[in-house]
Amino acid sequence: MRQIGHNDTRERILKYIHDFYGRHDYAPTVRDILKGLTISSTAVVQHHLNVLQREGRIHRDPEVFRSIRLAEKKGRFAPVPVLGTIAAGKPIPVPSADTWATVADDILELPQEITGGKQVYALRVKGLSMIDALIDDGDIVIMEAANTAENGQMVAAWLKNEREVTLKRYYRDRTGVTLKPANRSMEPIHQPAENVEVQGRVVGVIRKL
Repeated sequence: MRQIGHNDTRERILKYIHDFYGRHDYAPTVRDILKGLTISSTAVVQHHLNVLQREGRIHRDPEVFRSIRLAEKKGRFAPVPVLGTIAAGKPIPVPSADTWATVADDILELPQEITGGKQVYALRVKGLSMIDALIDDGDIVIMEAANTAENGQMVAAWLKNEREVTLKRYYRDRTGVTLKPANRSMEPIHQPAENVEVQGRVVGVIRKL
C-alpha cells in the first residue's frame, strides 16, 4: 500500500508540472510543487523528482533554475542573447560597456521550457544583494522584456535621474516605489514612481559552477 501511495504522489507531481506549464509557460520550482500539492517537505519532492528522472519521465539540469522538463518536451532549445551585466548591489550606470549592450556578447542555448516561447535575454549579475533569493555574483538571470511588474516580482529597474540600473524586488504603493534587496545586510532603495522604469522581469536563473 505504501508503494501505491508513492506512485500516486509521483503521478500528482507529473500532472502538476504539466498543468503549471500550461498556466505559466515555464517550469515549476521544487517549492512551487511543495506548496501546490501540500507535500510535507522539499526533501520529499526531491526524492520523487529523482525517481521520475531515473524512470526517464522528466529531465532536469541541476545548474539551471526552473529546469524540470517533461520527457515529451525534451530537445527543444532556443538561443538567448547575453546583453551585459546588471548590478545586484549598488546600481551601476546604464548604458555603458559593462552593462547594457545592443549586440550580444554571448549566446546561450536554453530549453524552451525556460524561455516559455517568449523573447528573452540574459544578463550577468554583479553583486550580492539578491543572495537570499539564490542569485549570486557571477550568476546569469534570464529576463523577459517588460515595462510593468507586480509587487514582489524581481525586476531590472532603471533609475531615470541617476541613469542607473539595478536588480531588485519591486514594490509600489501610493508613496512611490521601493526596490528591495534579498540580503539582510543591505537597505532598500526608495524612489518616486516617476523615477523608476521597469526594463524586464526575471524568469530564470543560471547559477555559476
